[in-house]
Amino acid sequence: MSEVAATRASTRTAIVEAAAGLLHEGGPAAVTTRGVAEQAGVQAPTIYRLFGDKDGLLEAVVEHVMATFVSAKATAVEEATAADVDPLEDLRTSWRQQIDFGLANPAVFRLLSDPDRVIVSPAAQAGRHILAARVRRLATTARLRVTEQRAVGLIQAAGIGTIQTLLATPPEERDPELADAMLDAVLARILTDACAETPSGPIATAVALRAFAPQLHELSESERQLLIEWLDRIT
Repeated sequence: MSEVAATRASTRTAIVEAAAGLLHEGGPAAVTTRGVAEQAGVQAPTIYRLFGDKDGLLEAVVEHVMATFVSAKATAVEEATAADVDPLEDLRTSWRQQIDFGLANPAVFRLLSDPDRVIVSPAAQAGRHILAARVRRLATTARLRVTEQRAVGLIQAAGIGTIQTLLATPPEERDPELADAMLDAVLARILTDACAETPSGPIATAVALRAFAPQLHELSESERQLLIEWLDRIT
């Protein structure tokens, strides 16, 4: 990286981090050009040159905060897989972390609640992929009785709704058990038996085999696709 590019990257990082601090403390309204420039130690025109306008800056800030959180989640799921942590316990831990993140970063959460913003956010999409990885670990233990896609959608929808409900409730009036109760409700819908160690049944077995299907290299590509089609029909 050239010295000019390195300086530009360093300046951009300083601006994003300054704006992230203001966003966390006072929400989008606190992210003013003057305030960010003062915090970052730059001139206001620099912000416009690098980000275009306030919306461009907010986009960069949201992506930065979310990417940092998602990176930690990615590391966590890799460690859980390597240590063979129970997939259900891993999912519960991740759920609590997601709820805590949303409550601790209400401005970021609200900005990412915009569907148009989520679709183009690499960090948000990466977060969904990580959730999908955790759900796949559950699927391979034959505990899912719905498809992986349905399970991911239900968990994500429940998480978003829970955070929105809690943020819309004064802190002193929030139900401290709401998040866990919501997850339990979702698990009751997607698992064969949330407490069973050796669940059985054709649907759970089909979902589990579906999770492994792409790895069955003993079969040809066309055979794998046919198997996946059959399993999808079953589930």
